[in-house]
Amino acid sequence: MTVAADSVASLVQSVDWLAIAPPTITAVVALVILVADLFVAEERKPLLGAVALAGLAAALVSLVPLRKGDRETFCLTTAPDACSYTADHFTLVIQFLVLGGALLTALLSLTDTRRKLPAGEFWFLLLSSAAGAALLPASRDLATLVVALEVASLPAFALVGLRRGDRLSSEAALKFFLSSVTATAVTLLGVSFVYAATGTLHLTQIAAELQDVPGQLDTLVKAGVVLTLVGFAFKTAAVPFHFWVPDTYVGAPLPIAGYLSVVGKAVGFTGLILVTVVAFPAYADIWGPAMAVLAAATMTAGNVAALRQSATREWSAVRLLAWSSVGQAGYLLVPIAAAAYTSDDQIGATVAYALMYGVVNLGAFAVAALVARTHPLNRIADYRGLYATRPLTALAMGFFLLSLAGLPPGIIGLFAKVTVFSSAVEAGLGWLAVIMGVNVVIALYYYLKWTAILFRAPQPAGAEQDAEPQPPARRRAPAPVTVAIALTAAAGVVLSGYPQLVLRFAANSLF
Repeated sequence: MTVAADSVASLVQSVDWLAIAPPTITAVVALVILVADLFVAEERKPLLGAVALAGLAAALVSLVPLRKGDRETFCLTTAPDACSYTADHFTLVIQFLVLGGALLTALLSLTDTRRKLPAGEFWFLLLSSAAGAALLPASRDLATLVVALEVASLPAFALVGLRRGDRLSSEAALKFFLSSVTATAVTLLGVSFVYAATGTLHLTQIAAELQDVPGQLDTLVKAGVVLTLVGFAFKTAAVPFHFWVPDTYVGAPLPIAGYLSVVGKAVGFTGLILVTVVAFPAYADIWGPAMAVLAAATMTAGNVAALRQSATREWSAVRLLAWSSVGQAGYLLVPIAAAAYTSDDQIGATVAYALMYGVVNLGAFAVAALVARTHPLNRIADYRGLYATRPLTALAMGFFLLSLAGLPPGIIGLFAKVTVFSSAVEAGLGWLAVIMGVNVVIALYYYLKWTAILFRAPQPAGAEQDAEPQPPARRRAPAPVTVAIALTAAAGVVLSGYPQLVLRFAANSLF
């Protein structure tokens, strides 16, 4: 009896509740909102938004005690070094990006949930997706990775289609859902191949097993490596898995489009980093060239499409931001590709660039959400004369666009691009660095054109009907949107003045 009790005790895993606090707090608050929505009167629904904001803020605060990055939990009792959840520095940085992005999305959504969107469902879905996104960077086995990916994705489908009666919203959600389900199925097939060849799902154990794979299993492993990357490449909007992006961003509520452009991408890039650098280093000769080609194709397709979009008179601001996000995804893929060709840590460059991109891109979507209140079509022409009516907003938008372009005063955007460019050169990928340079020049055209429109004189009264639209009307901006714009602008300015806050990740190992 004693032997049996000891055997059972040896299988019991202790849980480090502090380590898992960020995703746990987010998930618990989501459940609280779901239940509370059943009992809260309609006129008191705005309180649910306040609860969601408080929950996301608490999840962010829970990262502070973990700053040493030395916690692990859900480890195998037979192999203590194989853990399913790791709160290292890489995890904490990505969780900060994810939860911060979700918090800004919540700020932008406060007004919409009072007028257009069902509050209870919206806040539950947003926090559920954020919980999955916060879990993914801590996942260190393929099963948890896939589960976290789906927990982050499934609520996002519903969020895109939550505007009831809106045909564009429903169509975008369906396209997003069908594409993602296909990608996930392919990823699960790849995971099954890897498990069949290695007999384990833990990333560190997979890396060890792949060092010496029997010849008869080599083809199976190569297929598994390639297929496993598909689902995460889809989330990053890498070519050819990008076709869902423009229609989804246009059809989704604007805050959710911003959420997908930042948090959705963070999920995809985190998954790619974990499966390539941590699990599959032995097969870098397979995924390295694949990532390099994906990076080149993605940045080129995104920037060329954005360039073509800017050539039309009725070009949409959201559609342009969608294609811009595809181009930016190509830059983010470059250091991952470089990691296959050098022993130096290149992943920090992707993390540094993702932090910069997350701040300024959410800021651009915040300004777009403000302009959309007076110009629902949200064309680029609708931004003409914005400086005349909202000078601070126009200055903030100009700063965001110049940061995305990599031009001063957006110093952090310039430094982040140089860091990514250097990673390609150091890895011997000169051809990829050249392609990146060409794409940066292409992107300058549409970013600068949009910036110039902000400061053009408003269309004179009495001009012909086919002239460009009037500037956004001067109407009191909602306080939450103003706060979101101010926070992202302040963060961008601070990072431009002190870029070491972000760029140090590019110099130090995150694993």
